[in-house]
Amino acid sequence: MGFRSCDEKRKVQFESSEPADFRVGEDGVVYAARSFQLSTDPTEFIIYAQDKETQQQWQVVVKLSIKPTFAEHSEKDQKKIEEIVFPRQQYKPSSHLQRQKRDWVIPPINLPENSRGPFPQELVRIRSDRDKSLSLRYSVTGPGADQPPTGIFIINPISGQLSVTKPLDREQIASFHLRAHAVDVNGNQVENPIDIVINVIDMNDNRPEFLHQVWNGTVPEGSKPGTYVMTVTAIDADDPNALNGMLRYRILSQAPSTPSPNMFTINNETGDIITVAAGLDREKVQQYTLIIQATDMEGNPTYGLSNTATAVITVTDVNDNPPEFTAMTFYGEVPENRVDVIVANLTVTDKDQPHTPAWNAMYRMTGGDPTGRFTILTDPNSNDGLVTVVKPIDFETNRMFVLTVAAENQVPLAKGIQHPPQSTATVSITVIDVNESPYFVPNPKLIRQEEGLLAGNMLTTFTAQDPDRYMQQTALRYSKLSDPANWLKIDPVSGQITTIAVLDRESQYVENNMYNATFLASDNGIPPMSGTGTLQIYLLDINDNAPQVHPQEATTCETLQPNATNITATDRDIDPNAGPFAFELPETPPSIKRNWTIIRISGDHAQLSLRIRFLEAGIYDVPIIITDSGNPPKSSTSILKVKVCQCDINGDCTDVDRIVGAGLGTGAIIAILLCIIILLILVLMFVVWMKRRDKERQAKQLLIDPEDDVRDNILKYDEEGGGEEDQDYDLSQLQQPDTIEPDAIKPVGIRRLDERPIHAEPQYPVRSAAPHPGDIGDFINEGLKAADNDPTAPPYDSLLVFDYEGSGSTAGSLSSLNSSSSGGEQDYDYLNDWGPRFKKLADMYGGGDD
Repeated sequence: MGFRSCDEKRKVQFESSEPADFRVGEDGVVYAARSFQLSTDPTEFIIYAQDKETQQQWQVVVKLSIKPTFAEHSEKDQKKIEEIVFPRQQYKPSSHLQRQKRDWVIPPINLPENSRGPFPQELVRIRSDRDKSLSLRYSVTGPGADQPPTGIFIINPISGQLSVTKPLDREQIASFHLRAHAVDVNGNQVENPIDIVINVIDMNDNRPEFLHQVWNGTVPEGSKPGTYVMTVTAIDADDPNALNGMLRYRILSQAPSTPSPNMFTINNETGDIITVAAGLDREKVQQYTLIIQATDMEGNPTYGLSNTATAVITVTDVNDNPPEFTAMTFYGEVPENRVDVIVANLTVTDKDQPHTPAWNAMYRMTGGDPTGRFTILTDPNSNDGLVTVVKPIDFETNRMFVLTVAAENQVPLAKGIQHPPQSTATVSITVIDVNESPYFVPNPKLIRQEEGLLAGNMLTTFTAQDPDRYMQQTALRYSKLSDPANWLKIDPVSGQITTIAVLDRESQYVENNMYNATFLASDNGIPPMSGTGTLQIYLLDINDNAPQVHPQEATTCETLQPNATNITATDRDIDPNAGPFAFELPETPPSIKRNWTIIRISGDHAQLSLRIRFLEAGIYDVPIIITDSGNPPKSSTSILKVKVCQCDINGDCTDVDRIVGAGLGTGAIIAILLCIIILLILVLMFVVWMKRRDKERQAKQLLIDPEDDVRDNILKYDEEGGGEEDQDYDLSQLQQPDTIEPDAIKPVGIRRLDERPIHAEPQYPVRSAAPHPGDIGDFINEGLKAADNDPTAPPYDSLLVFDYEGSGSTAGSLSSLNSSSSGGEQDYDYLNDWGPRFKKLADMYGGGDD
């Protein structure tokens, strides 16, 4: 049974006067709180109701009696079944149907789920008050009746009794909305349809189900009580607004139970898990496993259904342990002048979770390295500190370093930790002395020297120093490493450099007046070391080069106008031993000054022109004396080759071909010679190729002579003789091959290469005694097939030897074959069909009269 408020908006709290036996849910449903036997006398108890807002109270007395059996009281129950009557319709005197103002509101029918029957179970009776005057038929429609799921509810069409045919499940369908109809026997509607709502009352038939069987959560170590960890959630398919679907959570067990068996608690309504005790330490317990139970009926252990799930809580690490060095002092050593070398490994321990910011160590030097020659890197795998040299160390300057280092984590320590935030240690590093390379001072060394210094003169002394002051070594030895022009030599002991050739500033090995030579200084240490030094000689120019004319060839007209030619003076020396230059013509031969004149137009340029009105066309060598501005000055006579030619009105030569033919230039001569050489090479190659080709032909003729080659050829007999009668031939060997001397008797080496070996005689076809000429082709084809399948046959393209032609041949003598015999009447045209092997015979005998 149940109670409800008339005003659905009110919040009413129910209480029972006998809470040990009966209790009332928030929805007003009364439940038995325990199992007990009822007596035949009714049991009475009081239900109290109180409005939570107005505090208004009500009470009602509930009498509980034993329900009689269905068999004994079926007729009484039949009478007690509720009737639903169609609302009466109002009619006016004109007998027209008038819409009533308001239909009846039929209260819903409440039907518990999972009823055990018996079925069909009667619910209500539907009838019309017009059934007294009319014969009516009743029916219901809607889901559960004539719509899916069909057949759950049925109605007696005569009596209007509405029944349910099977148990209902609220979790599938919580309510059914049906419509009842009343019609006469002709199917005419008698009453307006009425709506019937059937609510399925929830029963506690579903256990709570967790959304996950295993829940995972985390909590930092050292968390204070009340720290939120995670939330677990379960659902119940029963009505969530009734006690059947109201869940309560609790923790059944905790593993491990250290440091306290109740480290966590859970909100029984929301499922939130929080910490209730201090002492979470990841270094001691890294994970907790809780068994969580969810129970419906508000957690009632007697009537509620329950289920369990597992909550795994991982204690996450915080930086509550600083790194600690495993030793107070670490030692290492490093050879001098070495960089990127690990000299010491600093090891630390940290109890925090590996490879996390709370475990990763950072190292720094707090003293002992003012010049920054060392750095400390962290090994990501071992967390060790790697002391590394980043700048060269000189043993002669520092023999030992004592470093002070500190280690701390990437993240600061958690609040409240009493340990110091860092750990310190000392690193003692010893520097090892090694044999170092000598070095020249200064390097490079620059000296200034005039060019033209003769061989055997001392230039300078270029020496090196040995940085190894604490090693017992002999004096350094010097040698020359690079001297492009081979001008210098160095004394191996003193390092004195002298010349062995004349210094020339204009040499190809001098660039921008600078000549570079490299020398080597070596010691006798273990291992021997050496160093290089560069000597730079800045060569000062002297006037040792005479000026020259440029260009060396020119062209001018044979007439006076226009006939000027511009020339330029060049000098390998530099200022002040170069320009300005003086230009003049020599006194001899006299024809030079008579025919030519030269005028200086600038310091480096002059103009040569004809002095006379006309000069015959040709090539003339004009000597020009050029003097530079050196002290003392240097002069030279340069020959300018001038081509005089006939010119047009524009001053262009018109008889260049004649002048060029008179004197070809060097470039033209070289080109002609190259063409001649290429032509001779081509002719020589052609001759060699022709000779090689002739040799190949001769070699082929030696291998296979056309007269001896019987393949694909007709043997030519030059002389047939007078017939078999005048020849002493022994034909018995051909008629009786069995009498031939066997092969075993023949001496070794006499057998021909194409002679058939000793094997079983093949089955070659035997020609008939009188063959028809048309059968010759078939005979040859059969013989060819037999030869192809004969394992004793000679190789391809070799002479096939027929040892035996058969006995009793009627063939006549070959001497009887002549043009006047009966062969002329024979038709040999079929030889053309036998292929290229018989082409010659076809031409000889198949050509008709020809």
